[in-house]
Amino acid sequence: MESFSSKSLALQAEKKLLSKMAGRSVAHLFIDETSSEVLDELYRVSKEYTHSRPKAQRVIKDLVKVAVKVAVLHRSGCFGPEELALASRFRQKLRQGAMTALSFGEVDFTFEAAVLAGLLVECRDILLELVEHHLTPKSHDRIRHVFDHYSDPDLLAALYGPDFTQHLGKICDGLRKLLDEGKL
Repeated sequence: MESFSSKSLALQAEKKLLSKMAGRSVAHLFIDETSSEVLDELYRVSKEYTHSRPKAQRVIKDLVKVAVKVAVLHRSGCFGPEELALASRFRQKLRQGAMTALSFGEVDFTFEAAVLAGLLVECRDILLELVEHHLTPKSHDRIRHVFDHYSDPDLLAALYGPDFTQHLGKICDGLRKLLDEGKL
């Protein structure tokens, strides 16, 4: 008997369509205003740090693609009980990372790149484990690309340095709002 699932086919089509559309301008259609503002600031930080508009665009595009695909998988009920536990761990670790980033931004002389980088690496590993059986190796590479970029200790040191004060302030404002609203 031929195995055919219209639900599976629809899910594949939705993921494919959304991955083709993902970009900074399209992100506003799928992501709330505060998250979009944080993404825009992360783009500006990446662009200034790498001195490369295409590299910064690629990192944000990969981030949006991954976020949308994981949201589609979650909304479609594709995660089993163990994977839902992993998703919860990922959310807790991401929340911890956001609170740590805020603390480092608000309290002078507390920043430690290794601590923040470690939290981001843990988030990457949990997310990779979560989507291991759901997304393609190309999507796994996107996850690595995004987390490896933002967990770079030199980038983090620059972000918390004097040249990026304005960007850091806007990122912290956005993270605080997302935490207060329970979206992170």
